[in-house]
Amino acid sequence: MSKLDSKIPPGPIDKKWTYHKGHMRIVAPANKRRIDVIVVGTGLAGGAAAASLAEMGYNVKAFCFQDSARRAHSIAAQGGINAAKNYMNDGDSTYRLFYDTVKGGDYRAREANVYRLAEVSANIIDQCVAQGVPFARDYGGLLDNRSFGGVQVSRTFYARGQTGQQLLLGAYSALMRQVGKGAVQMFDRHEMLDVVVVNDEKRGPMARGIIARNLITGEIERHGAHAVLLCTGGYGNVFFLSTNAMGSNVTAAWKAHKRGAFFGNPCYTQIHPTCIPVSGTHQSKLTLMSESLRNDGRIWVPAKLEDAKAIREGKKKGSDIPEADRDYYLERRYPAFGNLVPRDVASRAAKERCDAGYGVNKTGEAVYLDFSAAIERYGKLQANVLKIENPSKEKITELGRAVVSEKYGNLFDMYENIVGENPYDHAMKIYPAVHYTMGGLWVDYNLQTTVPGLFALGEANFSDHGANRLGASALMQGLADGYFVIPYTVGDYLADDIRTGPIKTDTPEFVAAEKEVKDRINHFLNNKGTKPVDDFHRALGKVMWDKCGMARNEQGLKQAIQEIRAIREDFWKNVRVPGKANEFNQELEKAGRVADFLELGELMCMDALHRNESCGGHFREEYQEMEGPQQGEAKRDDANFAYVAAWEWLGEAGKAELHKEPLTFEEVKLTQRSYK
Repeated sequence: MSKLDSKIPPGPIDKKWTYHKGHMRIVAPANKRRIDVIVVGTGLAGGAAAASLAEMGYNVKAFCFQDSARRAHSIAAQGGINAAKNYMNDGDSTYRLFYDTVKGGDYRAREANVYRLAEVSANIIDQCVAQGVPFARDYGGLLDNRSFGGVQVSRTFYARGQTGQQLLLGAYSALMRQVGKGAVQMFDRHEMLDVVVVNDEKRGPMARGIIARNLITGEIERHGAHAVLLCTGGYGNVFFLSTNAMGSNVTAAWKAHKRGAFFGNPCYTQIHPTCIPVSGTHQSKLTLMSESLRNDGRIWVPAKLEDAKAIREGKKKGSDIPEADRDYYLERRYPAFGNLVPRDVASRAAKERCDAGYGVNKTGEAVYLDFSAAIERYGKLQANVLKIENPSKEKITELGRAVVSEKYGNLFDMYENIVGENPYDHAMKIYPAVHYTMGGLWVDYNLQTTVPGLFALGEANFSDHGANRLGASALMQGLADGYFVIPYTVGDYLADDIRTGPIKTDTPEFVAAEKEVKDRINHFLNNKGTKPVDDFHRALGKVMWDKCGMARNEQGLKQAIQEIRAIREDFWKNVRVPGKANEFNQELEKAGRVADFLELGELMCMDALHRNESCGGHFREEYQEMEGPQQGEAKRDDANFAYVAAWEWLGEAGKAELHKEPLTFEEVKLTQRSYK
């Protein structure tokens, strides 16, 4: 399992997927009924995969720790989903989507996977429309598009600010149809706590099931299958404060890693530039403000330090600053893309301004996202449409607000409910926050990890976004993997299992895995510690944010590794987990998840430390352009780091072996990424 074979098909890049589909083995319909597949996670990737595989005839078991599959974190996505349909007639194409994604990821993604993603993107929209997903439509009734960061076309399909919710309801309806038919067994309120790897005499080690805990009763269960699909999302909650749901965790992926699945590029984390700023140490999560707001909102800070200081002290408001004294710094630094630069670029630019003293909230860590110009622009357009001559300023504002409300109303309402300010009257205050993880389990072209029979889909894998994901591409990848990739590729693997028969769960491997799970639970409950789980999670998050967040450096990363080890040692000695094993026990759930974060955090810092370059969301302060037009931008080292870093678990935290998958670029020329 130590050799990396990406299994990229031969041929031109635009023919690889078609060739691969035509040359893979398949399972006949009658034989599919003999094969069991476990899907862990029921978000867009998991829900789509479970529904599709069941429709094809496989016996599917689907697991989620939420009380319903429709509560998966995919529901929180706001802005939209990309697809290369060129409905706006603005020059979009499959190739342009592919190019934008590779460039946006700072040339650290596998070309073949990215092209396939762009290729199937158009099918996703057709699939979702057929399911009844209520995408926004233009005046003539056709599907509408808007722009997202890092591109110069409009290719993002959306459902107001609730795109993830509507897409998830589409996948959920398909999934529940299969549940109703008996083709899918649904196990909600179940958390996977280990993957079972069985050593077959002829085929070697392979994933044959999972150990799961019933979160209501506490019962530990064994579930066997011929293949296991992990669709469990990302690990952003290693930072404690993030836009992820409180329950989002790395446990399933981390257990797979400890059973032999390599972890790819763990240091690649995405900081989203438009989030509601931290208000205090009492917070347990952060809230995203959709990237779609950057279509019409302009980001600025005061141009004068004295004005920024006055705002922080409450002596002035943003509206008191005249236009001439405002610094629209993204428009100034990146005129070609303006406010729609990629997320990593926008986030670092906000940090730079705030670090220089121009922040506009009490902590000094916020910038303005202002819609006053958009309200005025839309108001004048509406006045023209309505044939209103010489409209008053008040009428223009009224008309413009109505247009903005139609586009972003639910987001504005969310902001007002959380912050207590009306964003129509006062510019939003935003600041970058952890949002997504480009790293994940290493997978080949078939989405299979280094453990045969164990697949990873969506955000749980590393494959498509390189060092920085473009906005509206997460939903695209999740649905592409679930609806259009795994139904083909898993069949190629399962073709060897048509005569295997049901997977037995009374084997030594299942017994040993169950014992490990129970022993760990008993340790937590019998530990005589005094500190709650959240204390350790918060301490870990601060270390990660300060030293492995938006900016990293060698000294800080080395310190972080030592600090994380100290926190982890203290955790195992002094954590206190109340309650019992055989009951609903959320502190016990959190303890297991934080234990895994404490191991993952160290690996993230190790990965960031070894990568002596800056690329995308991985910004090493020592490696940035020091002069010229790109001054302050990320400085890649293609000669030494144009590879995927895949880490192998060697038995204990802090000891991992690095494997490298070289990245070759035949279609896209490696060049300095510029959005100026």
